[in-house]
Amino acid sequence: MKKKTMFEAILIVFFLLLALGVSKYSKPDIAIQEIKLQYETNEEGQAYYVYKKKQVLLEDSVLWAESPFTQDIARDQLPEEQFVKKIDGDKISFFQFKTAKHFNFFSLLPALAAIVLCFFTREPIISLTTGAACGAIMIGAYHFPEYTVEMLGQKSPAKTLVLYLWLLGGLLGIWQRTGASLAFANFMTEKFVKGPRSAKLVAWGLGVVFFQGGTISSVLVGTSVKPVADKENISHEELSYIVDSTSSPIASQLAFNAWPGYVQAFIYVPGVAFLATELDRIDFFFKSVPFCFYAIFAVFGTFMLSVEKPWFIGKRLKAAMKRSRETGELDAPDSEPLGVDEFQSVGMPTDYTPHVSEFLLPLFTLLGVAIGTYVVYDSPDILLAFGLAFALSIIMAVLKGMEIQETVKAAIGGMKGVLGGSIVLLMAFVTGEVSKGAGAGTYLVEIMGGDISYMVLPFILFIISIIIAFSTGSSWGTYAVVFPLAMPLAWSIANSGAIPAESAMFFMTICFACVMDGSVFGDQCSPVSDTTVLSSMSTGCDLMDHVKSQAPQALFAAGLACVTWFICLAFFI
Repeated sequence: MKKKTMFEAILIVFFLLLALGVSKYSKPDIAIQEIKLQYETNEEGQAYYVYKKKQVLLEDSVLWAESPFTQDIARDQLPEEQFVKKIDGDKISFFQFKTAKHFNFFSLLPALAAIVLCFFTREPIISLTTGAACGAIMIGAYHFPEYTVEMLGQKSPAKTLVLYLWLLGGLLGIWQRTGASLAFANFMTEKFVKGPRSAKLVAWGLGVVFFQGGTISSVLVGTSVKPVADKENISHEELSYIVDSTSSPIASQLAFNAWPGYVQAFIYVPGVAFLATELDRIDFFFKSVPFCFYAIFAVFGTFMLSVEKPWFIGKRLKAAMKRSRETGELDAPDSEPLGVDEFQSVGMPTDYTPHVSEFLLPLFTLLGVAIGTYVVYDSPDILLAFGLAFALSIIMAVLKGMEIQETVKAAIGGMKGVLGGSIVLLMAFVTGEVSKGAGAGTYLVEIMGGDISYMVLPFILFIISIIIAFSTGSSWGTYAVVFPLAMPLAWSIANSGAIPAESAMFFMTICFACVMDGSVFGDQCSPVSDTTVLSSMSTGCDLMDHVKSQAPQALFAAGLACVTWFICLAFFI
């Protein structure tokens, strides 16, 4: 163990020293970014594009033939930025040319350091922090704590902190202390479980209902259904697969939760009208959800397994189902099931009687406000939805007799429960920002933009996302690393002339879906993922039995998703 710890420490120091060496002794290359702008015309006939909710006029654009960016001029003599107007007959186009620095392959060092360290240490916080520190050193921000505060002071991470740590954590804490979620789960199992099939359907249905996040769903569904599932001789491999495959996949589909607000911060591309503002990016997120085919197939696959009509099932899971039905043995003979005792106690006061309405009313409020604001304003107000649900849960607890001090204590306890996840999210954000600052996206666009086929890029992004998520055990951490690289690259290829201009948004949608699904797939199959571990713990399954028995079905769903994406690209572009 000491040797392993020493190796990990040496690895961290190596990456930091490598970043320092790149900063001191490597001269950045200058790349030229050519961005075709989506522009509009105002009432005065002036062309403009939207940048950070403001109109930027393009009247001072330089003609194409007169721009230094279209001439044979040394790159170090070019201006940092210039808008260029191209006239081709009756067609007018506007471009934004920018010079951007990158460190060639070393631009990928922040992301690479985070991935490698997570693979060896199994600790995402220290891994992401090291990756972020490497990027900060490379761009000359040697005062890393100050740089981190500056990054986290932006609007997007601040909203993520309020939503994920305070509101979501507080709501979960109240539900746990009042026994609301347990009351709902017991209500479902008592009313609907009549045999193995209905028990699995309840597990699947609860996974859909608890759509707020992977870890939350894994714990609540697993602990609630396990006692009933055990009585019906449902193998722990079978139950853990259903729990895991209806956690993150369903959270990315029923995205009236924290996901859109978090992801939108990483998909901004300058000059792209449908990604110009936060509302535009959230709207793009929801329009892209129907193309996240892996998540759809994963959820549908577990539904088919629940009704005992599986469309595909691996040998391990089939053997586990046969073993449990015929012998009553819920685990393999040589398995070492993870303990679940820590999830069974809700800490509810002895004189407090929970009721299912304490879960349903806040949940309906959350859904109603999120969906209602989406219908009215084209964007769900997630903060308002969670805030009202949180407030209602507190009011109901107090009105039923729980002391205010006890209620506050419950909310704080819930916040403590998601503190580790919040730190991972924030450090993932910083890592994504320094990756952009180090020129990772610029480097990838330069080496791949002109050579890679638009038919291949989505699948490359899918595989890259799988590798990173599998290594780090975090889908959200993967979004922060991959999206800032993937979206500019996708836009560059979309405007390379290989596809019609009217298909650019659809192509970006497919690329977006591939990153989303690759991250969810890699996270779901990773043995170091919190959802994988919690799915095993809450259902009493051996961790590696769960990983190995789940993988064939997940791979089958991923294969179907790839085929479907290929059909979309072949027939709709």
